[in-house]
Amino acid sequence: MGLVFTDLIARAFRIQFFLRGLGHRITFGEAFTLNAFGDAACALTPLRIGGEPARLGGMLRARVPATAAFVAISIEILAAWPVVIISAALLAWAYAPQWWAAVGPHLERFAHHAWPWLVVVTLLSVLAWLAARRRAKSAVRNFRRPIRRVMVYWRRMPRWPVLASLPLTFINVVARTALLPVLALTVSDPPAIGPTAVGSFALLYSQLILPTPSGAGAVDLGFMAGAAGDLGDGSGLLLLAWRFYSVGAGALLGFWLAGRIYGWKALKNRMSRRTSEPTAGTGLR
Repeated sequence: MGLVFTDLIARAFRIQFFLRGLGHRITFGEAFTLNAFGDAACALTPLRIGGEPARLGGMLRARVPATAAFVAISIEILAAWPVVIISAALLAWAYAPQWWAAVGPHLERFAHHAWPWLVVVTLLSVLAWLAARRRAKSAVRNFRRPIRRVMVYWRRMPRWPVLASLPLTFINVVARTALLPVLALTVSDPPAIGPTAVGSFALLYSQLILPTPSGAGAVDLGFMAGAAGDLGDGSGLLLLAWRFYSVGAGALLGFWLAGRIYGWKALKNRMSRRTSEPTAGTGLR
């Protein structure tokens, strides 16, 4: 839980800095809450496409103009990716050979014996990808005109929020990646931390490109196949624990905050309207 809240706190400060750079101050509590909204939406939507609209809604609740909120989210994403890529490169350089030596035989045996499951998961993932891509196209059309209007605001962002965000993003990556190696220490014969960290990073960030919500199916299959190393007979329990801390805790926190702020009835009605109106406009002005 310490790692979970370290991640949440670092990301709250990060979006606070970007909004302050655009001239809009929000409290730490408001920043924490809007990120929790995003985590809840990411956990339930294909390709995590609901996360940023949910965070945008949290910023509007904090009285941030829609244009400034959209620009802050966009720059935050662009500034975070180099840190994620560099972290992946460092992990691969340090531990990729040991990781493959540890997990390669497990993956090969699993692929040989469980190839029907691999075919089913791959087919379902492709179908989900096509469905999510169709939904995403309508979202892109809705955002295209607002994107053209807000490009002018990008040049107004000072450099200090971007620089300040770099160590915060690194904390975010390390905290989330460390969840699985820390959980793996509970087994009687834990695998080496380095290779487990490589598997943890791969399982976490593959969710960004997998079409099902939180990579459901493919990520779980990869975990059980040994992508994070040999976790022994308790791998099923560890999978549940890792899913809770990496996805479930943030989602539950986001739903709880949304229910406390908006009321459970209003939240249920809002979710029903979003389900029945998948192509609604963004409302950016």
